[in-house]
This record gives sequence, C-alpha cells and structure tokens, in this order.
Amino acid sequence: MTRYILLLAALFLAQAHAAEVTLSHAGLTLNARLEKTENWPAGPMILITHGTLSHNQSEIITALQTLFQENGLSSLAINLGLGLSDRQGPYECATPHAHKHEDAVTEIGLWLEWLKRQGAQQVVLLGHSRGGNQTAWFAAGQGDPVVKKLILVAPQTWSPEYAAEEYEKRYAKPLAPVLALAQALVSAGKAKMPMEQTDFIYCKGTSVTAEAFVSYYAPEPRQDTPYLLPGISQPVLVFAGTEDQVVKGLDKILAPMAEAGTIELAVLDGADHSFRDLYAEELVERAIEFINE
Repeated sequence: MTRYILLLAALFLAQAHAAEVTLSHAGLTLNARLEKTENWPAGPMILITHGTLSHNQSEIITALQTLFQENGLSSLAINLGLGLSDRQGPYECATPHAHKHEDAVTEIGLWLEWLKRQGAQQVVLLGHSRGGNQTAWFAAGQGDPVVKKLILVAPQTWSPEYAAEEYEKRYAKPLAPVLALAQALVSAGKAKMPMEQTDFIYCKGTSVTAEAFVSYYAPEPRQDTPYLLPGISQPVLVFAGTEDQVVKGLDKILAPMAEAGTIELAVLDGADHSFRDLYAEELVERAIEFINE
C-alpha cells in the first residue's frame, strides 16, 4: 500500500515536470509530453501511443512515463490529433469525428522523425490497446534502424465478425447497413460527408464522416495485431492481462507465436486492460529487461 501511495505521488510530480512539445502537420498542431532523463536524447527512448479516443495523460500512459523516468529512461507520449488541432484530454463524443484509424500510423512516423531531429539514436515503440495495433502497423511498414524494439500492451485484435458482433451488442442493431451506407457515400465521392446521429466506436448518436466510419469498420486485416506481428523485423514484446475484458484471450491467441519464437509474450495474472495499480510496475520492470536484452 505504501508503494502504491508513493506511485500516485510520483504521477502528480510527473505531470508537473514533463514538458509539452509540438509539431505541425496538415494544418494541425500535434502535441506530446516529453519526459527527459540523463539518457536523453541518445536513448533508449520510449515513444508511447495511447488507445482509442484516449490521450497522453490517461492513467496508464502517465504511470508508464513516470515509471520509465524513475528507471532512467526518457519517453515521449504522443497525443494523437484525431483531426483536431492541439487536442487535450479525451475525445468528447459530441465532437464530430473526421479521423481515421490509420492517421495514427502517419503521426507515429512524424514523431519518430522529430525524435531523430533531436538526436535520438535508439527508439523503442510502445503502444497500448488500439495504439498497440497502430504501433505494430507502423513498424510492419518500415525498417528504420533507429527503431530497436516494440512493446505492445494489450494490443487490439480484430475481425469483421468480431466488429459486427460488438457493434450489435453495444447498439442493439446490425453494423452491416450502416457500413454499407458509409461505403456507398465514399464510392460516390462523398467521403467527407457527415453521417449524423450515427453510432460510432464508443459514441452513440454522434456525427462521423463516411470515410472515418469505413476506416474503423470495413474489413482490414492490418487492424488485427496478430496478423501484423510476423512482418515486423524488430524484436517484439507483448503484454497480456488475464482479466482484460477489452482485448479478451490475447494470451491464448498469441501463445503459438510465443512458442515459435516470433514474439516474446508476458502474461500478467490478474491484470486488466489498463494494468492498474502495481501491475504497471511489473510491466515496466519486464519492459526494461526486454529493452536491455
């Protein structure tokens, strides 16, 4: 309990001392939280991407940055723009959605280039949840020698069947007609047309462009992280929690790859999707071992 209280205090201190940095892209200002230690800028440096509609000051991201800092590792936690300039905090459902899943892949690359301009020589990519998939998608499409390793924390799994099942479970209506409408609008050259009062991701009755809806729901094997893993050249460590109710059964899905040596798999017994409390410490301890191997 004492250690947990100290960790909470450290989280508040980290929020006070981490510096915000920005870059410009496509008319937008993108921001990130930079936590420097004595290893800055050479590295190893951790580039962190958050999950769905979240942000870089969420509980898990702040905890990871704090714990890495305590262990002498610098980190950059990016705030995905999601189509907004200088976005802060979680994405509000009332805000119209014009972002696409693959936008994050571009933004990870932009921040990697920013780190290289600062003098970074060793970068470890880390992503949580959907951000884990986007991190893997980025890595599978490039071979930058500065990127040494990947750490994926409860990365997204996906299939058309699963997407349809979850959509109907959440909204009590089928996905297919809504997706068909969005695809028809895109085909008709109306990709940026807003679809009003549309259920989308975690947001009921929101406004979402046709191309955004298609990006998140149309069949795309690269949204399934296990599909991407064999195509990544760098060593990969994946964390799975046995009590994860968001990405369920990840440990069983990835067990064959771990046994084959394609990836390293760390299963934390009792951890949920956010690796709360002392699970974050266990995660970072194992991550540092992996980085130093």
